[in-house]
Amino acid sequence: MLVIIGTYFIRRQLKETTPILPVDLLKIPIFALSIGTSITSFTAQMLAMVSLPFFMQNVLEYNAVQIGLLLTPWPLATILTAPLAGRLVEKVHPGLLGGIGMAVFATGLFTLYLLPAHPAEWNIIWRMALCGMGFGLFQTPNNVTIVSSAPAHRSGGASGMLGTARLLGQTLGTTLVALLFRLFAEGHRAQACLLLALFFAIAAGVVSSIRMAHASPTK
Repeated sequence: MLVIIGTYFIRRQLKETTPILPVDLLKIPIFALSIGTSITSFTAQMLAMVSLPFFMQNVLEYNAVQIGLLLTPWPLATILTAPLAGRLVEKVHPGLLGGIGMAVFATGLFTLYLLPAHPAEWNIIWRMALCGMGFGLFQTPNNVTIVSSAPAHRSGGASGMLGTARLLGQTLGTTLVALLFRLFAEGHRAQACLLLALFFAIAAGVVSSIRMAHASPTK
């Protein structure tokens, strides 16, 4: 039933001049690739961010305050890296910049996957910061590409699609965490989530790099 309703809704939106869900913008190749990259990257992010607190509490036996502090380097590094990425996007193709960001992000996820059994706090902190740096380097140019690749009079619809892609990726990532937690025993759940997150991050990097075949909309 949901498939039927969804198909009908999308077909109707394609006929609208100002659609609620502007799926017609996906006909623009670089826009469609950027949306796909956004979905896969946020899926990877949520796979890691949702599973890691459980790992830190149940396996590493940290308390809530310690977990909050250990997670802080990720968003902090993203905040610090985003302005730099905003400046670079005018000089470097966003496809290349996003690909580099996802490569750094994937490296950070892999180092988290390789965490020793009893890591010191600093050993977790630099890995979290590496993930945040990579995601910050990717997110700004990707968002700029999504908005600027659409026609100027459709910028509102492009922004809506950006939010939809982010929410879809976050929902998919959280759902996959729940599924993997059901399939794997305690002690292996976070590793399974990080491994799948690594796959999505690599996929996002590949899709981002494909955008280099198209002219940058920011220039």
